[in-house]
Amino acid sequence: MLAALLAAPGAVADERAAGDEPAPGAEQITNGDFSAGTAPWWWTANTSGTVVDGRLCADVPAGTANAWDVIVGQNDVPLVAGETYLLSYTATSTAPLTVQTRVQEAVDPWTTELATADPVGAEPVTVTHAFTATADRPAAQVALQIGGGRATTFCLDDVSLRGGAEPPVYVPDTGSPVRINQVGYLPYGTKSGTVVTDADAPLTWTVKAADGTTAATGTTVPGGEDPTSRQRVHTFDFSALTTVGDGYTVDVDGQVSEPFSVRADLYDGLRSDALAYFYHNRSGIPIEADLVGEEYARPAGHAGTAPNQGDTDVPCVPGVCDYRLDVSGGWYDAGDHGKYVVNGGISVAQLMSTYERTLTADDAEGDRLADGTLRVPERGNDVPDILDEARWELDFLLRMQVPAGEPLAGMVHHKVHDAAWTGIPTRPDQDPQPRELHAPSTAATLNVAATGAQCARLYAPYDQAFADRCLRAATTAWQAALAHPAVYADPQDGTGGGTYSDNDVTDEFYWAAAELFTTTGESAYRTALLTSPLNGAADKIFPAGGGISWGSTAGLGVLTLATVPNDLTGTELGDVRAVLTAGADRYAAQSRAELYGLPYSPPGEDYAWGSNSQVLNNMVVLAVAHDLTGEPAYQDAVLRGADYLFGRNPLNRSYVTGYGERYSENQHHRFWAHQSNPDLPHPPPGTIAGGPNLTAVAAGDPAAAEKLGGCAPAMCYLDDNGSWATNEVTINWNAPLAFIASYLDDAGDGRTAADRTDRVCRVTYASHAWTGGSTVTVRVRNTGTAPLPAWQLSWLFPGGQRIGQTWSADLAQNGRTVTAKPLDWNRALAPGATADFGFNTTGTAAGPDPAVFKLGGHACSTG
Repeated sequence: MLAALLAAPGAVADERAAGDEPAPGAEQITNGDFSAGTAPWWWTANTSGTVVDGRLCADVPAGTANAWDVIVGQNDVPLVAGETYLLSYTATSTAPLTVQTRVQEAVDPWTTELATADPVGAEPVTVTHAFTATADRPAAQVALQIGGGRATTFCLDDVSLRGGAEPPVYVPDTGSPVRINQVGYLPYGTKSGTVVTDADAPLTWTVKAADGTTAATGTTVPGGEDPTSRQRVHTFDFSALTTVGDGYTVDVDGQVSEPFSVRADLYDGLRSDALAYFYHNRSGIPIEADLVGEEYARPAGHAGTAPNQGDTDVPCVPGVCDYRLDVSGGWYDAGDHGKYVVNGGISVAQLMSTYERTLTADDAEGDRLADGTLRVPERGNDVPDILDEARWELDFLLRMQVPAGEPLAGMVHHKVHDAAWTGIPTRPDQDPQPRELHAPSTAATLNVAATGAQCARLYAPYDQAFADRCLRAATTAWQAALAHPAVYADPQDGTGGGTYSDNDVTDEFYWAAAELFTTTGESAYRTALLTSPLNGAADKIFPAGGGISWGSTAGLGVLTLATVPNDLTGTELGDVRAVLTAGADRYAAQSRAELYGLPYSPPGEDYAWGSNSQVLNNMVVLAVAHDLTGEPAYQDAVLRGADYLFGRNPLNRSYVTGYGERYSENQHHRFWAHQSNPDLPHPPPGTIAGGPNLTAVAAGDPAAAEKLGGCAPAMCYLDDNGSWATNEVTINWNAPLAFIASYLDDAGDGRTAADRTDRVCRVTYASHAWTGGSTVTVRVRNTGTAPLPAWQLSWLFPGGQRIGQTWSADLAQNGRTVTAKPLDWNRALAPGATADFGFNTTGTAAGPDPAVFKLGGHACSTG
C-alpha cells in the first residue's frame, strides 16, 4: 500500500513487545473499548482522536483526495502464519462513509492480510471479518482509512482481533436456482437454461409470459454434478419459443427465474456502451459530461497538472535509457493507471477488427459504427467513430517506439506507469506518483508491427498521412524485432504496475507477419507466415483452454488472414480457414457439452484470471467462423456464451454492468469505486468484470482470501471493489465484448443471412477479363421501400485489382477498399430503381470478384 499509512504523528507505541507470539484466541488489540483513553491508538495529523461517551471519535476534514489521507489505527499487532483471526468493530459516521478496513504490514510494501470496504452511517454498525494470516507478522497494523470524502465525525468502539476463529465459510447469494440469460434471447436464436436441483428425474419447466399465461413447456434433462460449480443441475431448451415479448420467466418445479425478453434488438445499446468504456478510460484528455454524464466526467489524467507529473516528458526507469519521451494519450489499462503496449495492442486490434468486420462480413452493419454514432469527442469529422477511438490508442503506441539513433531503435517500450502503486480510490488527475518508462520488449515491438499494419489499411480512406505513419512504424518495428527476437519483459518488474512478461513471442511474430502481409502483400511476410512453427497448428493457436489473449496473439493473425482479402493462394487460404474452423469446432463442442453452455472448458476446470475474457475471445472465434461459413452451430455457441455472461452461470449473475437483473457493479477500478467511496460512481453500463479465477486466493487477492478459500472454479468470484483477481476491468476484456456486442446486434432476430428479408439493395457485379485487367459492370437496385437520396456502395477487392477508367459513377480506391458514389444525374434511387456504372481494372491479375457489397454500411444481396 502507500507510504501515507506510515504517517502517524504522535502515535503511541503498543505496550506489548513486538516479538511476543500471541496465544491462540487471545485478544490482539490493546484498549479496544477505549476505557483507558486513546493509547496506543494513533491517527494522521489532519485529525485528532478524543474519547466521547466511551468511543474514539475523530473529525474527518473535507477535501482529502484518498481514503488513506485520514487514518485511525493501531500498530504492533502480532499475527501468526496459518492462524485464522476475527476482526470486529462498531462504528458510526455523521455523514455516509465507506471505511477501508486494513490489516497489513506497517511498513513498505504494506502487504495486506485483510482489505475490505465497509459502509458506515449514522446508526451504529458492527463490522466483522475473518481472515487467515499468510505469514508471520509480529508487528502488523490495523488501519481504518476514512478520508477521500465529505466532512464527517467518525466514532469507533469495541475493536477486537482474536485468533482461533473458524475459517470463514462464504455462501454467495445466487438468487433463483433457475439460471437464464437475464437480458434475453433472439426470437429465432437458440434458447437454453440451467436449473440447480437435487432431483434425479426430469422436471417440468414452463415459460410464462408477463401476463402469467403459458408460452412454452417441456421437461428438463438431468445433468448430474457440474464440475465447474459442484452443483447438481438439469438443463432445458425452449428454442421453439419465437414470440417477441418482455417479462418472460421460466418456472421449474415452483422455482422462478429472473425475467427476460425475446427480442431482436436486445443488444442495440450494448455495442455503444461497450465501446464507450474506452473513452471513459482515455488518458490525457478531459472526459466530458455531455458525452458520459456528470458523475463520470473528470479532468484529464496525467496531463501535467498538479498533483500529476504528466506523461508528456517521461524518463525511463534508471538504467534503461537516457532519453525522455512524450507518451501521452492512450487508454488506462485496467483498474490502475498503467498503460501497457501488449494489452493496448490486442485491444486496439480488436476494435479495428470490429470495424473491419463491417467491410468483410455479410451481416455486419457499418452504419452502427459510423461517424456520429458513438460517444467520442471527434464525432462529426467524417471518420467512423470507432476508428476515432482506436486512433487515441494507436497514437500512444507509436509514441512508445524507441527513437532513431538510440540503442534498440525501432523497438517499443513495454509499458509506462507509476513508480509505486496507488490505492483505491484515486482519480487519474489526482495521481501524484512519478511516471516511468520501462524497458523495450520484443512482444511490445511486434504488437506495434501488427497494429500499425492494420491501421495502415483501415485509415487510408480517411487520413493517408496517418496510415503512412502507421505503416512506417510497423515496418520499422518488424525489422527491430527481427534484430532483437528475444528481448523479454522482466517478470520481476512489477512495482507500481503489472509485469505482462512473455518469453514466447512466436505468436506475436505470426500475428505481425499476418497483418503486414495482408496490408502489403510483400513476399517476406508470406515467407514468415509459411515458415512459422504455428502455421497450420490449430491445436496450438486455438487450444482447449482458449487461444486469444494478450500473451497468445497468433489467433488474431488467423482471423485476419481468413477473412480480409489478401494475396494467399487458394490452397494457403484454405489451410488458414481450416485452422479457424478447427478452433471454432472445438469451442462449439465445448459449449454443447458444458452444463452452463459456455464455450470454455480449460483443462482441470482451471478458470483463468479474466476467464470472462477467454469466454469472449472463444466467442470471437466462433463469430468469425459463422461469418465465414454460415454454419448455425457456430452462432448457437456464441449465443450460449452470451447466455453465460448475462446470467446463465453458477452465480446467477450478469457480469456486465447495467445488463440483466443481477449484475456486477463493484468492479476493481480506482475511479469507479462507489463501494469504497459513496461519492464516486459505479462502473458505467457495458463494463465487464474479469470473472471467476481459481488462483485468486493464491494470487494474494485479500478480498478473495477472506471469502473464496476452497471455492469451486466457476464460483471463485466476488463483486467487490477490492478483488483485483476476480473483479478487475481491463481494455483487453472490454474489447472482445465490443466485438461480440456488435456481432450480436448484427444478428438481428437470429435468422441466417439466407433467411433475412431486410436487405435494402441488390448488386449485380459482372467482370470480363482481358490481358492485363478486366472490364466490370455494376448494377445497384434499391430493394427497400424508401428512396435513397444519395447512395454509396463499397467493397474490398480480393485480388490485386486497381481501378483505371470509370464511367457513370465517382469511384475511389484506397488499398483494397473501393467506394462508388453517384454522379448528379443518378444520385437518387427510388424504390425499385437501378443505377448502372462500370470501370476497367489494371494489373497483372484480374483477381476474383468481390463477395460482399455494402450500401451505406448495410449489406446488399447479390446476383
